[in-house]
Amino acid sequence: MSIFSGTISSLEKGLDFSATKQKTIAQNIANVDTPNYKAKSVSFNEFLSSAKQSTISANRTQAKHIDFETKASTAGVFNYSNYSYNHNGNGVDMDKEQANLATNQIYYNALIDRMSGKLNTLQTVVRGGS
Repeated sequence: MSIFSGTISSLEKGLDFSATKQKTIAQNIANVDTPNYKAKSVSFNEFLSSAKQSTISANRTQAKHIDFETKASTAGVFNYSNYSYNHNGNGVDMDKEQANLATNQIYYNALIDRMSGKLNTLQTVVRGGS
């Protein structure tokens, strides 16, 4: 039995997504002047699918059952290989990256606020409501 609800687990996965997106955006910004660098992005749908697969568990009760395996991958990160914004073949659009950075920061802060609220509620319950 878990003392945490599924909400905290979902918030944790959302924070993992936001951290991966932050790293990807930072990598794009760091390589804005690198010739032939192609911008990367994170797909929420692919990240969610990967997270769903990683939480599945199975027990093998008979030797004839098929083994259960999960695949490790870079969750949802992909390249924009066809785009080139600079004459040197670089595919990073700095305005887009800055907008993505601001959007991701708002998303992250919202998740942190919600997580804090859930943990404060748990703390209140543990203290007996006082």
